[in-house]
Amino acid sequence: MSESPDAGSLVSASSQLNLMEVDAIDDKEFDIPQVDTPPTLESILNELEDEEEPFVLEDTCMLNTDNMDAHSCDTSSLASSDSGDPAHLKRKRRTVDLNATVHGSVLRHSLLKGISAQIVSAADKVDAGLPTAITVSGLIAVGTSHGLALIFDTNQALRLCLGTKTTGAEFGAVSALSINHDCSRLLCGFAKGQITMWDLANGKLLRTITDAHPPGTAILHVKFTDDPTLAVCNDSGGSVFELAFRRVMGMRSCDSRCLFSGSKGEVCCIEPLRAPPDLRDHPITHYSLLAMASLTKILVIGLKPSLKVWMTFPYSKSDPSSVPQLAWQFVPVQKTVNPILAFCKGDTVHFLLVKKEETGTIHVIKQRQLHLSCDIISLSWINSRTLVLVDSHEKLQVVDRPSQEILETLELEQVQLVYNSRHFKSLATGGNVSQALALVGEKACYQSVSSYAGQIVYLGTKSAHIMTLRNWRERIDYLLKQEHFVEALALAWSFHEGTAKAVVGLFGDPVKRKGVVADKMVEILFQFAEHALKKCPEQGRIQVMEQHFHDVVPVLVDYCLLLQRADVLFNQLYARLVENMVAKGVFLESLESYIVVDRLGHLTTPIMRDLLAHYHGNGMMDSLERCIVHLDVTSLDIQQVVQVCWENQLYDAMIYVFNSGMNDYITPMEKLFAVIGPPLREGRNLTDKEVVMGNKLLVYISCCLAGRAYPLGDIPEDLVVQVKNQVFEFLIHLHSAESSVEEEVFPFIRTLLHFDTREFLNVLAMTFEDFKNDKQALEYQQRIVDILLQVMVDNPDFTPSQVGGLFTFLARQLAKPDNTLFVNRKLFDQVLEFLCCPDDDSRHTERQQVLLELLQVGGVVEFNEEKLLALAEKAKFYQICEFLYEKKHLYHRIIDCYLRDPLREVEVFSYIHNLLSMPGYSPEEKQSIKNKALQHIQELVTLDPSKSADLVVFHFTEEVQQIISELQDDQLLFQFLSFLLEPRDSHHSGTMLLLERDLYELLLDLLCRFAPEQLLSFLQTSQHYRLEEAIQITQKYHHNEATAYLLEKKGDVHGAFMVLLETLKENLSVLATESETGPKAVDRREDEERGHRSTLTRVQDSLNNIIALCHRSSQNLDLQQREVLWFPLLETMMDSQKQVKGPNPKHTSDMLKELTMKILNCMSSFISLPAIIQRILQDPVYGKGKLAEIQSLILGMLDTFNYEQTLLETTTCLLNHDLHWSLAHLRSAVTRGLHPRQDYCNICLQQYKRRQSTAEEIIVFSCGHLYHFQCLQQKDCGWGCASERQRRWTCYKCSSSQGGRSGPVTDAKRGRSTSLAQTHLTSVHHDAGAETGRKKMFVEATLDLQQEQSWDQLRCLYKGPSRLSVLSELSHGHSGEKMGLLISSQPAAENFQLKLSPPPVLEE
Repeated sequence: MSESPDAGSLVSASSQLNLMEVDAIDDKEFDIPQVDTPPTLESILNELEDEEEPFVLEDTCMLNTDNMDAHSCDTSSLASSDSGDPAHLKRKRRTVDLNATVHGSVLRHSLLKGISAQIVSAADKVDAGLPTAITVSGLIAVGTSHGLALIFDTNQALRLCLGTKTTGAEFGAVSALSINHDCSRLLCGFAKGQITMWDLANGKLLRTITDAHPPGTAILHVKFTDDPTLAVCNDSGGSVFELAFRRVMGMRSCDSRCLFSGSKGEVCCIEPLRAPPDLRDHPITHYSLLAMASLTKILVIGLKPSLKVWMTFPYSKSDPSSVPQLAWQFVPVQKTVNPILAFCKGDTVHFLLVKKEETGTIHVIKQRQLHLSCDIISLSWINSRTLVLVDSHEKLQVVDRPSQEILETLELEQVQLVYNSRHFKSLATGGNVSQALALVGEKACYQSVSSYAGQIVYLGTKSAHIMTLRNWRERIDYLLKQEHFVEALALAWSFHEGTAKAVVGLFGDPVKRKGVVADKMVEILFQFAEHALKKCPEQGRIQVMEQHFHDVVPVLVDYCLLLQRADVLFNQLYARLVENMVAKGVFLESLESYIVVDRLGHLTTPIMRDLLAHYHGNGMMDSLERCIVHLDVTSLDIQQVVQVCWENQLYDAMIYVFNSGMNDYITPMEKLFAVIGPPLREGRNLTDKEVVMGNKLLVYISCCLAGRAYPLGDIPEDLVVQVKNQVFEFLIHLHSAESSVEEEVFPFIRTLLHFDTREFLNVLAMTFEDFKNDKQALEYQQRIVDILLQVMVDNPDFTPSQVGGLFTFLARQLAKPDNTLFVNRKLFDQVLEFLCCPDDDSRHTERQQVLLELLQVGGVVEFNEEKLLALAEKAKFYQICEFLYEKKHLYHRIIDCYLRDPLREVEVFSYIHNLLSMPGYSPEEKQSIKNKALQHIQELVTLDPSKSADLVVFHFTEEVQQIISELQDDQLLFQFLSFLLEPRDSHHSGTMLLLERDLYELLLDLLCRFAPEQLLSFLQTSQHYRLEEAIQITQKYHHNEATAYLLEKKGDVHGAFMVLLETLKENLSVLATESETGPKAVDRREDEERGHRSTLTRVQDSLNNIIALCHRSSQNLDLQQREVLWFPLLETMMDSQKQVKGPNPKHTSDMLKELTMKILNCMSSFISLPAIIQRILQDPVYGKGKLAEIQSLILGMLDTFNYEQTLLETTTCLLNHDLHWSLAHLRSAVTRGLHPRQDYCNICLQQYKRRQSTAEEIIVFSCGHLYHFQCLQQKDCGWGCASERQRRWTCYKCSSSQGGRSGPVTDAKRGRSTSLAQTHLTSVHHDAGAETGRKKMFVEATLDLQQEQSWDQLRCLYKGPSRLSVLSELSHGHSGEKMGLLISSQPAAENFQLKLSPPPVLEE
C-alpha cells in the first residue's frame, strides 16, 4: 500500500523532509505509526471513489482544460521558416518549450465521508451542536458548540464521545483542541475559559482546570509541547500561560505560569515547536521553543531550561484585520536539518531559520520573504518545500517555497470553513475583549485547519476535508484522463529532469529514477500517437488534417530525441504513423528542424528514402539540401542523392556528399567550373544564379585551402595537406579534362580572374598567409604567381583596375618580411606606364586609384620618383602627385594639385587650414604654404568666398589689406568682406580685424552699391563703423532711411526727422504726379494701377517710419519740441491733399485723409487735443470749407473719448463689485462660531476647566482643537509681536503632524493648522457670596496673518484668476502706450490690512 493514493489514510508520508533533497532515504515511502485497527481494503476502495463524487471540488487544471497549452509556444519550426514553400509558412507547428512549467493537479482534495456523516448525525441525534474545532495526530478530534469532543480513528470510525451536554452548558463551546505526540491525551479548551484533559485510551476525564488564567476570557489556543507534562494556552485577553501537569501521590494537579501578559500587546496565535518522531533527539528540542504572534510582533521564547526570549520581530505595516499566522517545519539546509518558522500577517510570508550554535545560544536567520497578492487567513506546511495557504476569499494556494511559485489554486467555498470569531470576541463571557482582537477574530480560523504528516484537514460546518499531495504517477494520470497529453509529457519531463515541484513518490538513485520516468513517458508517447490517429478528421480540408498532426508529431519527435530513444521514434512510432499519409508527411517535414541543429544526425535507410521522395515530390529542395549537409553520409544512398542534387542544382549538398562520402574534393569543382566557365569565355553577362555559383566556388576553394569543410565543419586532419595540394594542382592545370582546340591555357585560373579578380586574389592572399615552412606549398605559390602574370599582363581582356589589383596583391606579398616570391621588377615599370598612359582617357579615376594603392603598399617596389612624377603630371593624376610631394615635403606644390583637380578643388581650404594649424611642420614649410595661398587668393575667393574668409580670419589677419588690394572685382570683394566681417562665435573674431574700421566702412560702401536691402540690418547689428563716415557714405548714395537711423543713433532726432520727411515729400509728389496723368491707353491701365498702388505703399511705409521715429523720441522731449516734430508732419499730409488733382482724385484723397487721421490718433497721446484742433482749423484745406469737411475728424475724437470713458466706468464698477463680494465672504468666514472637538486640552489632555479657583485662558482653533494658553506658551507655538496678548498662535497638533513647526510666514500652505479666528476664552469664578454660576464675560478676539493676506485665500474660491488680476495685467501691458486712463493696478498700499472682528463668543 506504499503507493496507494488513499485519500482516507490520514497518516501518510510521515517523513517531513522533501525526498528530492536527500540522497539516500529508506526504501519505504511512508512511515506509518501503529494504530489500533489498520484500514480495511473496503475503506480504501470507498475513499478512492470520493474523487468522482460531485461534492469534491474540481481542480483548476480541470476547469481550464482549454488553456492548459498556454506554456507551449506555437511557432514555425526551422524547416517551415527557412523553406521557400508558402504553404509551409502558413502552417503552425507545435514545438516543445522546455522552460514552460506545467504542474498539473498537485493536491488531492477528498471529503472525509465517515467523519462528515458522524458530525451531522451527532448534531441531529444527540444535539452535539455544530463543529467548532478539529485537530489531527494519529487520531482525529472534533469539538462541538455544545461542549462535546468526538474522537475518530484512521478509518473514520467514531471511537469516543467525550463530555456531556451538562458540561457544555457550564463550559460553553469547545474552542481549542490538542492531542499529544503519542495520542494518549487530549486537551480541550472552552469558550468560558475552562480546560479539560482526557485519557484517549479509555475516554476518562483526568483534569478540569479552571484557574490557569484570568476568569472571564475564552481559550483561543491550547497546545501540547514535545514534553507530555507541559502545555501552553492563549486566552482572549491576549495572555499566554504555561501549564505544567503534576501527579503526586496519585493526585493530579496543574501549575500555571504567565509567559506573556495581554497588557503588553495581545497574543492571538501560539505555536510550540513539535519535532516529528524521527527528529525527537534534535538538539533544539531541549529548549522547548514557543512562537507567539501578537497584533504587532512575533516572539520566539524558550521554555527550558529557563524562560528566555530568543527573538522579537515586528510586522511590516498591514491591514489591522489581517490574521497573524505561525507554522514550524523542519527543513534540510546544507546537509543539516533545522526548524524554519513561517509567519505572516497580511500578504507577506516571512521565514526564520532557527539554529542552535555550539555555544548553546539560539541563532535566528532571516530568509527570503514570499509576497502574495492576497490576505492570508491560514498557513500550513505540507512538506519541507511546500506551503498551503488559504486567503480571505477562501481560495487555497499551493506555493513552492524555494522558487516562490504558486503551483495550484483551489476554491474552498464548498467546504464552508468554520471561523472562530465568537471565541475571539469572547461572546460566551460577555464580549470583554479589545476592539483590535475582535477585528482580527472576524477572519480567524485557527481551529478549523490542522496539518499532520503531509496532510491537512479542513473543518466545514457540516463536513471535514483532507488535502494530500498526489504522487508523481497520479499527477500525470490525472492529465492523461483529460487527454492533455502535451501537458502530461511536459510534467513527466520535469520529473525526469528534477525540476518539478512538490514531488511525491520518486526517490533513490537519480539514474534509476530517470529510467522509471522515461518508461512512463514512452508509454504516454504511444498513447498520444494512437489518440492522434484515432481523432484525426477523416474528411475535410487537407490543411485541417495537417494542422491536427502538426500539433502532435513535433511533440513526439522532440521527446523521443530528449529521451535519446530514436529507436522508438523510427521503428515503432513511425511504423504507426505511416498508415496515415498526412501524418507521414508531417513527420518527415518535422525532422528538418532537428537535423539542421544537429540534434538528429543519423536516419535509418527506409526513413532516408522516404525523406528524399517526400521533399523531392513536394519541391522542398532547399529544405532537402539543408538536411543532407547535416546528416551522417553513411545513412545516405550516395548515388541516388548525387543524382537528385545534380538534377536540382543542390550544389552544397552535392559538395558535401562528394567530400564526406567519397573524400573527393575535385569533382565538385569541375562541375561548378562547367557551369560558370562557358558564359565567361563567351563574354556574356552572368545570370544571378551563375553569380551565386561563382561565389560558391570561390568560398569552396577558400575552405579547401584553409582546411575547413564546406559548407560547415573541418576537413579531417590527415587529409588537410592532401586536399590543399589537390586543389593547387587542379587550379594550375594547363587545360581542362574535356578541352577543345580553342581553349586558352590555364582555363581555371582565367575563369576565376574573369569572374571576380579582387576576391580571387583575396582568397590567395589568405591562403599564402599560412605558407611558412611548407616547401611544396611555396612552390605552388610561386607557380600560381607566374601564371597570374602570364595570363593578365599585356592582356586587353583585363581592365586597368584588375591589372592594378594584381600588382597591388604582388606588392603586398613582396613587402612581407619572410617573402620568398620572385617577380621581375621590369613588370612593375611596365604596369606603371600602362596605368599612366595619357592617350587613353577611359577609366581615369580607376587607373589613378589603382596606382595609388600600388604606391601605398610600398616596401620592396621602388619606382623612379622623378619619372613617376612626370608621368603622373602628364596623365593628370593629381592624387599621385600629392602622394609624391608629401614624401618630398613640398607641401606648397600640393595646393596646385588641389586647385587643378576639379574633383577635389573644394578640399584645398581644409588642407591649408589643417597644415597651418597642426604641429609637426616647420615654420619655413608653413610660410611657403602661406605664400602659395596668397599667390592664388583671387582663385580661392572665386572658388568659395565663405571658406576663404574663414581661412583669412584664422591664418591671414595681418595680410588682409594686401588680399583686398589683390581682389580687382568689386562684386567678389563685396562677397568676401561680407563673410569676413560677419559676427562669429569664436574668439578669433576679437582679433585685429575688429580694430580696422576702414574695412567696415568699405563694406558699407559696397552694401550701398550691391545690396541696399541689407544696409539697415548691417547698421543695426554691427558696432565697428564710425558714425560720421557712415553718414557721409549713406548720404552719398541717397539711402535716406539708413541716414535717418544713423542720425537718430547720433542723437540728432530733428535731423533724422527732416531726412525722413524729405523722403515722404518725394513720395507724395510722385503720387500727386501719377494722379494728374490719367491712363494713356486701355492696355496700360493695369500697369499704371499697379504702379499707383506701389507708390501709395511707399507713402504708407515712409509715413510709418516717421511716425515710429516721432513716437520713440516724444517720450524724452518737452511739449514744444514734440510740436516741432508732429505739426510739420501733419502739415505735410494736409498740403499733399491740395495737390491731388486729375480725373479720379477721390480714391487718393480718401487714402490721404485716412493717413492724416492715423497721424492725429498717434499725436493725441503726446499733444493736447485743443492744440491739435486749433492747428487743423488754421489749415486752409479745412478752414475755408464747411464744418462737414472736418466732421469726420471731430467725430473720431469724440468716439475715442466715449469709448475710454465707458471703459473706465465699467472697470471701476467691476472692481467695486469684487471688493464687496470678497469682504462679504471674509466677514462670514470670521464671524462663524468655533466648535471644539473635545472638552480637553490637546497638549496636557486635561479638562479645560481643570482648576476651579483660578481664571484661565483657552485658545480654540478653526480646526477644532482646543488648548490652555499656558500649554501653548510652553510648546512655543506662537509667533509675531512680543506682547502675549497680540501673539499669533498655530495649532500644535496640526502643525506637528505636518512634519514639525514651521515659520508662519514661510509656510504658505499650512491649511487648518492656524485658524481664521483664534479666540481667547477667559473663565472667571467668584468667591463665595458671589453668584453661584459663572459670570458671562466678553471675550477678546484677534485675527491672524491669514486674514491680513485674505486676497490670496479668497482668490482660491474662484475657478480662474480674479477679474482684478486680469485687469491688473492689462494695465501693466498697456501702461507704456496710454497714460492716466486706468486706475492703479494695486487696490491699496502694500501694507493693506483688514480689521474685521467677529462678535464675542460667550462661555456659559
